Amino acid sequence: MTEHPLEPMPDPPPEPLLVTEVPHGSVLAFVPHPDDEIAGPGGALCLHHLAADPVEVVVATDGKAGDPEGRYDAASYPQRRREESRRGLAELGVEEIEFWGFPDSCQLSAQDIELGVQHAVASLHRVKPSIVYLPWEHEAHPDHHALYHIVVRAMQRVDYSGLALGYEIWNAMLPDFVLEISPVMDRKMKAMSRYESQLAYARFDHCVQGLNAYRSLAHGRGKGYWEAYRIVQGQLPRS
Repeated sequence: MTEHPLEPMPDPPPEPLLVTEVPHGSVLAFVPHPDDEIAGPGGALCLHHLAADPVEVVVATDGKAGDPEGRYDAASYPQRRREESRRGLAELGVEEIEFWGFPDSCQLSAQDIELGVQHAVASLHRVKPSIVYLPWEHEAHPDHHALYHIVVRAMQRVDYSGLALGYEIWNAMLPDFVLEISPVMDRKMKAMSRYESQLAYARFDHCVQGLNAYRSLAHGRGKGYWEAYRIVQGQLPRS
């Protein structure tokens, strides 16, 4: 019987880098729905605000599909979602918000994607951010997945040269780095409490808190709260 040599075992994924403070500069965060701005990069956005970095958030959709049982008045529901975003971000000290108002949970055509790219290009030109936050590339929710590709195409179109960081919500990632948000986790939780219409359907605050607690395992010995990120473009400052 002929023995075949075993192939070398591949290396495991590298341990994520430990980042103790946010990179500094003007920030533009792209999020699919009203509430994703807190659930995803909320801790980082709060830390940027505390560091006096200018922060603006773009909310791509009106979130109207977030009321599948029709518990709220349909005509005023998108405005309710916007107000929840304003109140949630206010808990982090963030006031600059742009709402595109696109419908959510739709099958997107090539024309829809192009319209989204044009909006993202306009936002990038207007804000001129040093740091962009966007959904990471393997978010399974269709709106999150679409926004990742829309923002990446927009960054290519404007020849964006700054740092772009992908955040997680629906799908846990293999992160490039983890950021400790323990000092601002209470503010993040309070911000999530402002999204009453969504908490009526699902306790996403409980899930996000668990995800941020889990992320403490790599460098925090299971203590505190951390957010995980992928580097979509650029490099983190050496500090």
